[in-house]
Amino acid sequence: MDPVRKSTDTSPAGTGRSPARTGPPPADARPSPAGTGPPSAGTGRSPGDTPPAQDRTGQTRRARRRERLLTTATELFTTRGYPATSIERICVTARVSIRAFYEEFEGREALLIALHNDVARSGMEAALTVLSDPAAESADTRARITALTRAYVDAVTADPAATRIAFIEVIGAGRAVEEHRLLWRGLWTDFLIGEAERAVERGEAVRRDYALAMVALIGAVNELVGHWARNTDAFSPPTLADELVHHALAVLGLSVRPGAPGLPADGADGADGAVGAVGEDGEDRADGVDGVGSVGSVDGTRSGLADEGK
Repeated sequence: MDPVRKSTDTSPAGTGRSPARTGPPPADARPSPAGTGPPSAGTGRSPGDTPPAQDRTGQTRRARRRERLLTTATELFTTRGYPATSIERICVTARVSIRAFYEEFEGREALLIALHNDVARSGMEAALTVLSDPAAESADTRARITALTRAYVDAVTADPAATRIAFIEVIGAGRAVEEHRLLWRGLWTDFLIGEAERAVERGEAVRRDYALAMVALIGAVNELVGHWARNTDAFSPPTLADELVHHALAVLGLSVRPGAPGLPADGADGADGAVGAVGEDGEDRADGVDGVGSVGSVDGTRSGLADEGK
């Protein structure tokens, strides 16, 4: 597979905007924040030197120009659609020359990647922020997944136009864009497998290979967030988050506790509300294992995976 185009906008760290944490642990798996490399050759300055005022003015002007291109592209991609929006149209609307455009981006795909990257990074940063809370370390899997999911949804739906671009306009937008999306899918797959392994070690999930299940879960997340972006007036982000919590817990073989905010209070864990837990020998036990881990699906049936497509 050919590498993604070499541009400052084709890796999770390459938006050229504010740096953020961009990937799951371990640290060496995370792309580096933009702008952390050595100074360009021929500057004659050390990394700690303050650039002359003229350089700072030029950098500020360029940053504003870049932001104008990103803002204009967001508006045009969401109103006209990515396929119908040309570089020329973006430049005319943003009042930026085509030459200046190519100083910032290698092409239209690189611009779209930068916009997608901004949303993807905000979602990952939100999840990592939840994990940085000491309370998350000892939280049970249901509470942890619920907090992670709600933080992620809040982040990626904060700007509906950006959400539409990141979850709708990127589909079928070209090879470089697709490779970039696959890079992010790989990061999220590793992240979610890590969460599944944690649940297994705590005795709250069945031990098995979760790799394919997490790929399926990511597909469900992308589809549901995209559905919200097309129907923002139909249901709220909290409703979206609660549905995604259902899916995530079902993949782990866990059911939602009755009475959870925004979720069904009756019958979520079976007709009598009982939660079946899996014992060390893999057999169901109605009394649970130290009060943790159900293997019931949302409708109360036992499931090692629930539905791969959900």
